[in-house]
Amino acid sequence: MRILIAYATTEGQTRKICRFVSDRLVAAGHSVELLNVTDAEGLEPARFDAVVLAGSVHVGALQPELIAFAQAHADVLSRHPVLYLQVSLAAAGQDAEEWQELREIADKTVAGFGWRPGRIEQVAGAFRFAEYDFFKSWAMRWIASQHGQKVDPKADREYTDWARLAEAVDGWAATAADRR
Repeated sequence: MRILIAYATTEGQTRKICRFVSDRLVAAGHSVELLNVTDAEGLEPARFDAVVLAGSVHVGALQPELIAFAQAHADVLSRHPVLYLQVSLAAAGQDAEEWQELREIADKTVAGFGWRPGRIEQVAGAFRFAEYDFFKSWAMRWIASQHGQKVDPKADREYTDWARLAEAVDGWAATAADRR
């Protein structure tokens, strides 16, 4: 199967997640193109059999370029098996209100797409202090403290559950292959 992985990233964790997904799909025998949506000019998604879209939540919304990409290619993407990965630190926790908010953000994002992906997965992100300026570092430490966590502002901290992500990708890929 030919699979496009199109993503938007702010600090790099979504890119890392997409590289993992790409490696996993290639190891399973698929052909994969990994693409930051900021480089998507001239891309024709119709040449792919399936698509993975990924973006990260920041202040309650995803990168506008991911939404613009999904809108621009809505006619093709709506006919393909699509896995949408929504990356957020909130997905690392168990707080019911935060999970409800993640579902609402996903619903709002998908409404912005103008079509609905076949599968939506919430993926835990990371604290990427190496990428933060002073103010964002302070804000992220405050957020962590509100959840009872102590973080080292000199070290990144990853929450992505790679085994869970692998299981989700494998399940989606099997379903997408059956749809072909």
